[in-house]
Amino acid sequence: MKDIHIGIIGGGLMGREMASAFARWCALTDVAVRPVLTAVADLNPATLEWFDCIPSCTLKTTDYQALLGSPDVDVVYVAVPHHLHEKLYCDVLAAGKDLFAEKPFGIDLGSARRILDACKQSGRFVRCSSEMPFFPGAQRAFEIARNGGIGRVLQVVSGFHHSSDLDPKKPAHWKRFSAVCGEGGVLNDLGMHACHVPLRLGWAPERLFAQLQKGYPQRPDGKGGVAQCDTWDNAMVHAWTTVGGEQVPLRLEMKRLAPGATNTWFIEVLGTEGGVRFSTAEPKSLWTFERGAEQSWKRTDLGFGMPFKTVTGGIFEPGFPDVIQQMWAAYLMEREGLLNGRFGCATPEEAVQTHEIFAAALESHRAGAVVAL
Repeated sequence: MKDIHIGIIGGGLMGREMASAFARWCALTDVAVRPVLTAVADLNPATLEWFDCIPSCTLKTTDYQALLGSPDVDVVYVAVPHHLHEKLYCDVLAAGKDLFAEKPFGIDLGSARRILDACKQSGRFVRCSSEMPFFPGAQRAFEIARNGGIGRVLQVVSGFHHSSDLDPKKPAHWKRFSAVCGEGGVLNDLGMHACHVPLRLGWAPERLFAQLQKGYPQRPDGKGGVAQCDTWDNAMVHAWTTVGGEQVPLRLEMKRLAPGATNTWFIEVLGTEGGVRFSTAEPKSLWTFERGAEQSWKRTDLGFGMPFKTVTGGIFEPGFPDVIQQMWAAYLMEREGLLNGRFGCATPEEAVQTHEIFAAALESHRAGAVVAL
């Protein structure tokens, strides 16, 4: 395999998850490239200590510019709060590195567009993180929807729910503050997950009505005091899109206050001749609808049918670490020109499209009106 040297800026939750995916790269059997973590940057020295367990990671620094200046880094993955995206992403590109960016690709639409301009000017390879479509069920749902075997599309629902913020005693962190997370709140946090597959199918909203909801206005600040929380926690976007020349309802759901949902991504496409439904709540199950003399839903147990083959037996169940690894395989193989028609990571243009949806949703909620994109 060809080694690709990776640097990580932001060694927290997702930084460690990515590093873990590299550590078990030997599980993949049909890739031509191998990520090798060589550098990590984080402001917290204690966070950097975790990376001592990775022998190839020889540069651990609190100064991300030192990472960008290293000749031993080809690709930089950045996982930092949203208000830092534009500055760090543009610095990565200016340093001549390829970029794997975290969602939402800037704190707002203006920021996302400026990042896109920087991507085009730099000529670097850039994609945005969005791992959920790499579940086998999501891949099958995408193919069924793309191939048009369900007749005239009647309805599309795509979303991401979790419930970690139901606890009012949970201390506030940066995603609770618009100045850091962005005015979009949950739209910025979870919106890419809901939008990626519809946008890849060409089903972009054309007009929409949004309902936004806030949870607890105050939370413990983790220091014995109280923090004022001002971000949106739940968002429902009711839109129209065009599929096969026909107007189709499209609903996007993004919720941080979803009782009963630990961390659930889902997609449903219904048509006159059939339908398909997948949820990570049942990671091996694909539901397909068949219209005949009797109408019925059929459950198929997919097993471990990943787009990039692995040593894992087909009878086993896929999980979050697996789709993170699959996403990285897609990124690195597309970077080498070897994706060969497989599902790819979210593009910078798709990331900007999501921000256009978020901006329209915020306008719709403020005005209580339908907004055209």
